[in-house]
This record gives sequence, C-alpha cells and structure tokens, in this order.
Amino acid sequence: MTTSTQTDTHTPRPSTEVSMPAAAGDQARRPRSDERLTELGEGLRRATGGRYGPVRDLARATVPAEVMVRDPSLSVPEARAWTNTSLRRLVEHGMAGSGFPVAQGGLDDVGRSCVDFEMTAHGDLSVTVKSGVHFGLYGGAVTALGTPWHHETFLPPNLSMDQVGCYAMTEYGHGSDVASLETTHTYDPATDEIVVHSPTPSSTKTYIGAAAEDAHIAAVYGQLVVDGTSHGVHVVLVPVRDADGTPVPGVTLGDNGAKGGLAGVDNGTITFDQVRVPRAHLLDRFGGIDEQGRYVSDIEGDSKRFFTMLGTLVRGRICVAAGAGTASRKALSIATRYALRRRQFSAPGYQGDVVLMDYLAHQRKLLPAIATGYAHTFAVNEVVERLQELHEMPVKDQEAQRELETRAAGLKAVVTRFGNDTLQMCREACGGAGYLAENGLTVLRGDADVFATFEGDNTVLLQLVAKGLLSGYKEMWGDLDMRGMVQFAARSFGGQFVEATAARPLVERLRATAARGSEDDKLLDRGWHLAMFADRERHVLETLATRMRRRAGDEDAFAAFNSHQDHLLMAARTHMDRVVLEAFVAGIDACEDPEVRDLLERLCTLYALSSIDADSGWFQAHNRMSAGRAKAVLAQVNQLCSELRPHALELVEGMGIPEAWLNSSMLEDETAARWTPGSATA
Repeated sequence: MTTSTQTDTHTPRPSTEVSMPAAAGDQARRPRSDERLTELGEGLRRATGGRYGPVRDLARATVPAEVMVRDPSLSVPEARAWTNTSLRRLVEHGMAGSGFPVAQGGLDDVGRSCVDFEMTAHGDLSVTVKSGVHFGLYGGAVTALGTPWHHETFLPPNLSMDQVGCYAMTEYGHGSDVASLETTHTYDPATDEIVVHSPTPSSTKTYIGAAAEDAHIAAVYGQLVVDGTSHGVHVVLVPVRDADGTPVPGVTLGDNGAKGGLAGVDNGTITFDQVRVPRAHLLDRFGGIDEQGRYVSDIEGDSKRFFTMLGTLVRGRICVAAGAGTASRKALSIATRYALRRRQFSAPGYQGDVVLMDYLAHQRKLLPAIATGYAHTFAVNEVVERLQELHEMPVKDQEAQRELETRAAGLKAVVTRFGNDTLQMCREACGGAGYLAENGLTVLRGDADVFATFEGDNTVLLQLVAKGLLSGYKEMWGDLDMRGMVQFAARSFGGQFVEATAARPLVERLRATAARGSEDDKLLDRGWHLAMFADRERHVLETLATRMRRRAGDEDAFAAFNSHQDHLLMAARTHMDRVVLEAFVAGIDACEDPEVRDLLERLCTLYALSSIDADSGWFQAHNRMSAGRAKAVLAQVNQLCSELRPHALELVEGMGIPEAWLNSSMLEDETAARWTPGSATA
C-alpha cells in the first residue's frame, strides 16, 4: 500500500539574465547566475522585485558568495578585517554611493541606495551596517545637509573609501532625545572656526560605528552656539584621525569592545576637547553662519529646523526596515529548508520518520511568518519607491514628505520587531542544530538584534506615528511636547476620522464589494480583511482622540500623555497593519503571472487571517467578530497552511536569498536538499 501527504513538485532551472545601467563600479556586463530555481520560485522573485527588481537580480548574479558570508569562528579583530575587505569589494560591484549626486560618481537615486543596503543584508550584517554607516549615514548627512561645496569636497573620498566616515549622534546621556544632545559647536569669530567640545562625561559620543578603528572623519551632532545664543542641533564635519590612523589632537577615541553581534563593526566612543575646525565644515543647507559671523536660516524656529534636518535623513530608517526584513527572510529560508529535510518521529504509512514540515505545528510556525515576510517586502518596496518619487519632484510636497517619514518610522518599528521575534522562532524550529553558529541562525539573531534600537527606539518611533495620525501630519514635526500633543489631538478631531493618506481605488472597491456580500462568504474575501483592518484602526484612533480630548486641560501634561501611551502604541500598530496589508494587495494587483498571483493571494489571506486571529480578543470584545467566526478564522489558517505546504521550497526561493548566501552548514548536503519530503511507501 502507498500512502502520501503533501508533496513538493518542482523543476530547478538556472535563473535568467539580468542587466541594469551601471552604477559606480559597475562594468558593462550581462551576468548570468548559476543559481538553480524552480519556475514558481523565480516567478515570486519577479513579483516581489518592484521597480528595483533588476538591481536585486544584478547583485544576486554577480556578487561572489565569499564576499557575502563570513566564517562565524573569526575573532573580533579578524571579523573587522574581513568586513573591511568585503566592503571594498562591494564598492567594486557598484553597491555604494547610488544616492550621491551624479557629479560625485553617484546616480542621484536614493531609492536604489536603500536597495543596495538591503542586498548587502542578504549576506553578513556587519558589512551591511559598516556600509550603512559610511555611505548611508555619514555620506547621507553630507549629501542631505550639505551644500555643493561639501559634496565636491567630502563625497569623492567617501565613495573611494580613502576617507572613512562615521556618524556621531548618540551620546551616553542622550539617544532618542537628539534635541537634548550636550556636545557643543561654538563659533569663534576671531579665527572663523567652530570649536567642538564634549562638556560633560555624558556628552561622550558612543556606539559610533567605525569610531574604534577606521574612521577618519565624523559627522558630529551638537548644539550650535553663535554669539552666546544656541540655535539647536546642527552637524559639523570633524576629522578624528589623520591618514596614518592617529587620533587628531583633542580627540579621544575608545572601543566599545565585544557586542551581542556585529563582530565586524568597530563601534567606539569619541570625546572632543576644544577641537577646532573651519566654519566651512558646518553642514549649512538649512542653517549656517555668514561671513559676518551671524547665524542665518531660511527656516524659522529651532524646532522646525531640527525636524526638517532629521526628515532629510529618513532613508536611514527605510534601510533598517529593509535590512531587518531581509534578515527575517533569510532566517525563514534556513529554517524552512531545514524543515524540508529533517525527519522526526515515526507515523503509520511513513517509511522512516516524518519530515518536520509535515507537522501542522511546524507549518503554523513557519508559513504565517513567511506570509508576513512577503507582506513586509511589498510594504518596504512601496516606501523605497515613494522615497525616490519624492526625491525626483522639482517642487517638494511637504505633507507627502511628512507622511513618508511617518510611514518609514512605523515600518522600521514593526519590521524590526517581527524580525527579532522570527529569528528566535526559526532558531527554535531548528532544534539543537539551530544553536550552532555554523548554521547561521544565532549569528544572524545577534547581528539583527540592534535594529530594534538602531535609527530610533521602536517605542519612540511608534509614538511618532501616532502623533502624525492625530495631527493629520500638519503639526507632527513640532516639539514632542506632551501638553501640545494632548491639545492638538483635541482640536484635530471634531468627531472626524483622519482619512487614509493614500487611499487606493482598488482597496475601496474591494471593501465596497465585501460590504455587499453575505456573511458566509466573507472569511476569504479580501475586502472583508481590508475592512476589518481599517475599522480597527479607525476605532482605536477615534477612541484615543476622545480620551486625549478629555485631558486637554490638564495641568500635569506628563500624566495626561503618559496615561495614554498604551493606546498611542496600539493606534500606531493598527495603522501599520493596515498599511502593510494594503501594500500586499497592491503588489498582487501588479502581478501578471496567474500561477504566481494565485500563490500570492493565498499568502495574503494567510497573513490577514493570522493577524486577525492574533488579535481576535479585540475583534470579539468590540463586536467585530463572533466567537464562532473566530474559530472559523483559526480553522482557515490551518487549512491555508496545509494548502501552502507543498510550495514551501518555492516560497523561500521567492524570498530572494541565494542558497549559497545562507551560510548554513546544515544545508550544504545537495542530495538532502533535493529530497521530496512528505512522501513514503509502506
């Protein structure tokens, strides 16, 4: 007698050719990858590629595996040396400087610069972060906050890596509260210089990537003081080492030492003792000092100027979201491939033990997470492409820019949270093998952990999202003042819900169709999923505004604000859930391959129903769903896992991480990798 469960059927084939216009370091070539993919896996990659799909294909086809994967047994000094070598090789492959002006060797494509960051994250995250600090943070600060003179002077040596840059924002005493940094930039009119100083122990810059060993120059955030008056936080470019690597006079450099991950990144400390630099080193696009020694700015008010400056650096948060999303997809690729070969316990009808992926409990671990990974991919694609669209506009749309900044903050928070949770789940899903460094998951878990606080603490970022929603993006970049937040929440809501900022005709049409359908048909109805997410967001936001309105006159502003923090965070999360789902729906709508589209539809349904199931208590408590419907949602999630089980390999291929870049020893047996799991003969 022959018995079988779900089976995998696929025909591996080499991936197709790709070509793109050359970036810095590209050569004219039409590369061909020898990676073997199933047709469906390759189709999923195309569907999730978006505008920058060819850029991703080019990197996968041309970057050697040895540049992307690091031996986990390397010591910290060895890991740092390897990281520097790999980063320079990535520069040769054109994965740097895309966002720089064309005149300085870039492409003026900030969207592609985010994709370059994402593609480095397919490999070792130390290289990703080192690249992000040097090109994205330091180089990005020069590009966004500087003038053409700064670009001409400081970007060419940055792109060639002749002058390694670092980004000196965080201090021991102030992290997320950037406006309160203690470092001072005091203008001395007698010498036409800026004096950079660390006045207290808590003003020491810390956790600064590249500060410990490699940085020659730092973009230093501090309070600009002109003629005895502080004009808020500004950025000054300060040399920290000479060409020989010796600290310059007045600069004290330290090493943060071993961390929980990112062994290849030399994080360190910087203290300044009356260090003098020319006035020209002030990045003065938004505010500076004229030749008469007077402070000048086209932006009125320190607070507005401060948030305008930070807003230009939004791509850092987008990059972190992209990197964290890649880390979660990489972990899921490792864990799923392992689950397709690892057998555990016997069962009637099986010859040998049962493949892990055939257990419903294992499917429930991995497949909803895979669905969420796809959802985040589409959401990140949207924000990356929107970043470039706004960059290309001849006249800047300030409200659209604020909405983008809010979405980037929220996406960074939810994707990094999901990434850390998923990495731990994948480690556990691989049992003892998952705990070995050589199998990739523990190293990846340690490296990605910092994304939860890197480029902004997630809790603070979600509060920013809620503030943007409450104010309709009109006043969100004022001070994070608690009383002001309570008061403008009260006056912004005349019982009126803030409409979705990017209403999509497709979404509205699906919602309207669902409203006319019968209750029996709604469980799999995309419009019903969209309506449930939007209704929850609307309710949470309206009740938050009502609560805050009642406290608008409170003298104790902190108590009024603090008592609503749980509600604020929930409002931000429900908003981002809707944003992510709508991005998934739009991504499916753009897919022209019927077979790929069908698989994406089922993944999207799994993502939506898993989210509803996870929050079923809220939906039932607020009469949006009955107990019977909640049970039906759970049953449907299980059914979808069963339906998607035969496509597990194709799903992780579609997530875009070449198998050679997974750096997992337990996947190296090519014979085992091509098992047909789930079938047996008795």
